[in-house]
Amino acid sequence: MKAIRVHQPASQTSSSSKMPRSDAGPGQVLVRIKAAGVNPVDTYVRSGKYAQMPPMPYIPGGDAAGVVEAVGSDVRGVQVGDRVYLGGQGARTSSGCYAELLACDADLVRPLPASLAFSQGAAVGVVYATAARALHQKARALPGETILVHGASGGVGLAAVQLARAHGMRIIGTAGSERGRQLVKEQGAHHVLDHTAPDYLKGLMDVTDGKGPDVILEMLANVNLAKDLTVVAKFGRIVVIGNRGTIEINPRDAMGRDATVMGIVLFNASERELNSLHAAIAAGLSTGVLRPVVGTELPLREAAKAHAQVLAPGAYGKIVLIP
Repeated sequence: MKAIRVHQPASQTSSSSKMPRSDAGPGQVLVRIKAAGVNPVDTYVRSGKYAQMPPMPYIPGGDAAGVVEAVGSDVRGVQVGDRVYLGGQGARTSSGCYAELLACDADLVRPLPASLAFSQGAAVGVVYATAARALHQKARALPGETILVHGASGGVGLAAVQLARAHGMRIIGTAGSERGRQLVKEQGAHHVLDHTAPDYLKGLMDVTDGKGPDVILEMLANVNLAKDLTVVAKFGRIVVIGNRGTIEINPRDAMGRDATVMGIVLFNASERELNSLHAAIAAGLSTGVLRPVVGTELPLREAAKAHAQVLAPGAYGKIVLIP
């Protein structure tokens, strides 16, 4: 099979390789990948700057959708020919998703509704689970509260907007391009701000009548966390989803508001938490409340280009690789 392999940390390039075909072992299924999702965390792992590094060489990717090609022994509820998306911890697969075939534990595949394309399915597993874990399991967001999705036009941001809208929250999103802001508005945000504008925090306070948001989902903490702490509401919660470096903050900003700052890594979720997340996600996908947005599709061989794009400003939906 064809796959993308990373041979050493900090490598700026990856190689397209031919590898032996995978097999479905006991308790596993073999999925023919039709689309693989690209996430910023893929680039962090490749650069060697991630807490949970795989052994080298490795195949990147934790998001995918495809068709079940083989079923191992002791597997129930999954059949050959099923359309599925990968919904769980990538560390529990025998390899990553940037490949034509993937062998993984059977409990990591979830049904993909017929209404969704495979590329949309590749925009579900990591993206929606991360957004839902941040919103519900970490921030404990409540209907009627105000949420700021700081960087809302990327995959996780859009998922968070859709989830928050379904949860009855008042949503403020930010994006750095007019195209991105329009997309965020279309997905359900009540207010959309340009986070490249010098006075956008004043706009945030204006639309919250000076109170600030109760919840902030932060996609770039090394740029925004210090500012978040000056605008979050009293007793507010800031969940750090993305970060690319260090930042200096003033703890008094948190103290005066009794604010809470917490981090999230999806790989830390327990099996019970993941099952709960994906039960809710499955319901949203089947009813159409959740609608994965794919911004760019690239051939699998252009994985390096996809990694550059996923870190570039002006995010617009999910980037997907097609084997």
